[in-house]
Amino acid sequence: MSEVRIAAEPRTAFGKGAARKIRRADKVPAVLYGHGIDPKHLTLPGHEVLLALRTPNVLIRLKGDGVDELALPKGVQRDPIKGFVEHVDLLLVKRGEKVTVEIPVTTVGDVHSDGLLDQQLVQVAVEAEATHIPTGVEVDVEGMEIGTAITAAQLVLPEGTTLVADPETVILQVNAKPVEAPEGEEAAEAPAAEAAAESETAEAPAE
Repeated sequence: MSEVRIAAEPRTAFGKGAARKIRRADKVPAVLYGHGIDPKHLTLPGHEVLLALRTPNVLIRLKGDGVDELALPKGVQRDPIKGFVEHVDLLLVKRGEKVTVEIPVTTVGDVHSDGLLDQQLVQVAVEAEATHIPTGVEVDVEGMEIGTAITAAQLVLPEGTTLVADPETVILQVNAKPVEAPEGEEAAEAPAAEAAAESETAEAPAE
């Protein structure tokens, strides 16, 4: 996985007012923590952070005044309406160390024509070397029959990556397609139901 270099500035002003001022300047408040260090409060360029976060588990090289570290985003707060990044928690990582992350699970191919794919998990927790985190894992579902299920243990993970999730967790399964009523049957059922309701009303004794 390639690194994304982002300029980092030390942050000394705190509180809601200071955070709003940072965001008005198109910047993002951030905290860097991990490896037993005291948390470092930083300010990052907003647009560059937004672009970087489009890549799952992006590895960020923070460069700035007194800062030269590798980090992984571990917590991102976004504006619920506009979607811009409001705050980022960054985990300090070192080359060679293992980290636990969630990677996307995608499918290729089409299940049997009588089946319906039910993907229950779109991400799975794994452990990988911090600078070699896989972008995801693919599952080939071509021709899968009804009743087939794929568990976490059956995922083919990239070399150097180990499963953290429960091996018995169902990732996806193939269900039977729901049976549709023949054309015209529903229309015929409606008048019959109405007639039955009217008959019951007519037969009900007066109070």
